[in-house]
Amino acid sequence: MRGVPSGRAHFIEIMAKEKFTGVKGMNDMLPQDAPVWQYVQSTAVNVLERYGYQEIRTPILENTRVFTRGVGEVTDIVEKEMYSFTDSMNGDQLTLRPECTSAVVRAVNEHNLLYGTTQRLWYFGPMFRHERPQRGRYRQFHQLGAEALGMAGPDIDAEMIMMLARLWRELKIGSVRLELNTLGAQDERQRHREALIAYFESNQDVLDDDAKRRLYTNPLRILDTKNPDMQDLVNRAPRLLDYLGEESRAFLSRLEKLVSASGIEYVVNPRLVRGLDYYNHTVFEWITDKLGAQGTICGGGRYDPLVEMLGGKPAPGVGFAMGVERIIELLREVGNVPQGTMTDVYVVHHGEDTQVTAMLLAERMRDLGVRVVVHPGSASIKSQMKKADASGAEFVVFAAEDEVAEGVVAIKALREHEGAAYREQARESIAEAPEKIAAALKALRG
Repeated sequence: MRGVPSGRAHFIEIMAKEKFTGVKGMNDMLPQDAPVWQYVQSTAVNVLERYGYQEIRTPILENTRVFTRGVGEVTDIVEKEMYSFTDSMNGDQLTLRPECTSAVVRAVNEHNLLYGTTQRLWYFGPMFRHERPQRGRYRQFHQLGAEALGMAGPDIDAEMIMMLARLWRELKIGSVRLELNTLGAQDERQRHREALIAYFESNQDVLDDDAKRRLYTNPLRILDTKNPDMQDLVNRAPRLLDYLGEESRAFLSRLEKLVSASGIEYVVNPRLVRGLDYYNHTVFEWITDKLGAQGTICGGGRYDPLVEMLGGKPAPGVGFAMGVERIIELLREVGNVPQGTMTDVYVVHHGEDTQVTAMLLAERMRDLGVRVVVHPGSASIKSQMKKADASGAEFVVFAAEDEVAEGVVAIKALREHEGAAYREQARESIAEAPEKIAAALKALRG
């Protein structure tokens, strides 16, 4: 029957109409967002490198035991949030990393990076947790973090806090506050744990279902409840600070002294806890009031048992991780989002031979580090100028037929800058134009 597409053509037509969307809670980074992501990462890396940190990259997939062993079998991350599966090729149990500290320590152990030395390492990349997406909390999210391994004293903890305070200043994120606490040593935590269980057992009528579930597996997490009906009960619970021995108290005291000496304001929050098994001594968080319930932008602490837990020789460690999406949200809240562009110069032309000249001229500018877009195909000069303006370029270069025949091009500034070159359109020889444009851009950038 005429007008009816064949079976294969009809199938292709139907398939072409299907519109795909991303996985819920896993977001695209669009080109207009790239400048703020690059700003956060480049600023952070600049600060980290001034403190001697080097980059490490680990795979997004790890053996599941890396996390169940390091993070803990009875944590929310392992019980409810990890993306885990069996590799159909060989039966391996694999997990998309929900955090990176365990992965970094696995890599350090595997490659003997602590043999006779210490390590200061930083990482950046996506993490994955299966939870309900909300503002600042996604199923695929990005963390930038650092780990200092092989150093046992509170001085490295304090230096890490100073480094973060510097980073907040350089990012210009506005006011944030620091909260500190200590989890003490393992034996002190155990005595406190037993006291917590006894206390909450005697008040089970007040506990919600989540607290009852955690009572015998991870009672410390009950202290972190957001349930308003349990706040009075939690406030009266045994405090870990009361179970600290002399060594742990001295560790906390020295840390406070160093942080205070640096001029950083903080409060000791005895309810600041960690649900992960590998933490001891120092824990800290940086918090903002501008993001609602998701106010913690960075958390960290000391994890001396972890290297040994993951198969290495005993070695101390301390680190932090920050949610990059939350940092970007905060930058938007305080109005400090950089408006970047990927184009310095836009070249318009009349096609044919002038397009060849434009493309070769662009190559010479790129040799000098200039970011150049040559208008693709052919179009009217008016249309090309609209594209030039929309590109964000500082300068437009006209490769017009008559001028190219004379060996020159015209250059015009597209933006208003006091004292900038080419505020009035000017002609330059094709031979000299690349160097002159590069010099004009350098002057603009100071």
